[in-house]
Amino acid sequence: MEPPESPSAALQTPDEDQSSQTPPPPSPPLPSTTTHQCLPHSTTTTTTTATAALENPDEDESNQTPPPPSPPLPSNTTIHQCVPHSTTTTTAKCFNCGGPAEIPPPQPVWSEISPPPNYRPIRAPALNLPPNYSQQAIIDTPVPKSEKVSVISLPHKFKAPSKKIRVPDDMKSFIKSDSANNFIGFIVSLSESIRGKKLSEPCHESETLSSICSVMDSLVSLVDEIPPIQQAGRYGNFAYRDWYDRLLANSEDLMLKFLPEDLKSSTKELVPYFTDSFGNSARLDYGTGHETNFAAWLYCLARMGVIKEEDYQAVVCRVFIKYLSVTIQTVYDLEPAGSHGVWGLDDYHFLPFIFGSSQLIDHKYMKPKSIHNQDILDNFAKEYLYISCIAFVKEKKKGVFAEHSPLLDDISGVPNWGKVNGGLLKMYKAEIMESIPIMQHFLFGSLLEW
Repeated sequence: MEPPESPSAALQTPDEDQSSQTPPPPSPPLPSTTTHQCLPHSTTTTTTTATAALENPDEDESNQTPPPPSPPLPSNTTIHQCVPHSTTTTTAKCFNCGGPAEIPPPQPVWSEISPPPNYRPIRAPALNLPPNYSQQAIIDTPVPKSEKVSVISLPHKFKAPSKKIRVPDDMKSFIKSDSANNFIGFIVSLSESIRGKKLSEPCHESETLSSICSVMDSLVSLVDEIPPIQQAGRYGNFAYRDWYDRLLANSEDLMLKFLPEDLKSSTKELVPYFTDSFGNSARLDYGTGHETNFAAWLYCLARMGVIKEEDYQAVVCRVFIKYLSVTIQTVYDLEPAGSHGVWGLDDYHFLPFIFGSSQLIDHKYMKPKSIHNQDILDNFAKEYLYISCIAFVKEKKKGVFAEHSPLLDDISGVPNWGKVNGGLLKMYKAEIMESIPIMQHFLFGSLLEW
């Protein structure tokens, strides 16, 4: 049987007498490798077969008759070398036989008109969530209900509050107690008191509440008296410690401005809640735990009968607004305490979002997605707490809203404000009231006991 025609024979000119040519000897046996048989390439592209590259190096090649030389190729010919499949690591392929080639494909040329693709997700995956974060816990938590605050009977023995939550079992025991349910129910009652109401709407404001507002105004004036000092560092201006020392020195006198005569002995229990509402001077931080202490201070006043149920709307629209206006966290650059970072609702506050979402329930025009309308933020920030908070976040944080505040951006997709308010109440209970890093600093006395 005649040996197979060599690919080099395909390059002979048709006028050449092939009978005088000595045929090449048969190819030696191939080693145990996976190869492919390259079909004869066109006269302008190939020079060597794949089997020639796999000749046994141990075989004596002196007895082999070399194949006839290939004719010269045109000057415009592009030559590439086919190599065995098992010995190549490139991805370029021979365009004739489909086997891997040694010549890599050319790199794409990008231009300003056709730039390279840039794949950037809207937000990073939630890989850096805090350890106490549990989305399932929020889902499983029922929406808290409002509860009536029981007023103490006089005479009452007040005592200085102290910290009691130290281990997870303490946290579980407290959250199931009547005191915890009544305290959260008080916050829900405050939220319901301003449902569908603007901040500027007239409301019942007792003489006691007017005195409390005057106390808050004095704290704002104290901030003006003690401006921040020039110092290096991102967080914690040392002037805040001077402000806090003045607060501690005057706190008892501030309580006596609105307390009746038969309740003046309660200052020993009220003062720690009040001073802890304005941050920590040792750590130079402020956060949702301190805000919760302010809610606890209001709850203690309700327990003593100083704040009555008909005052709840004014408590939010007047007193709580005054509390927010102190702004120690921005003036003194206090570090966010207990913040979840980008995956949290806000660095410093939570309750304004609860109260603000209640204001917007059943609003005819504004929906949760309306926060993306800058005109709405500009025109209604002074009337609605939620809108005011969003405007503040957008002012302080630069960049894409969905990236620096993904949780607020997700909430904007909720269909109505009722669901937003209920979800925020569940979230407050799960992430604030059931958080050991926050509640380990919470105080318990005779008015809020456990």
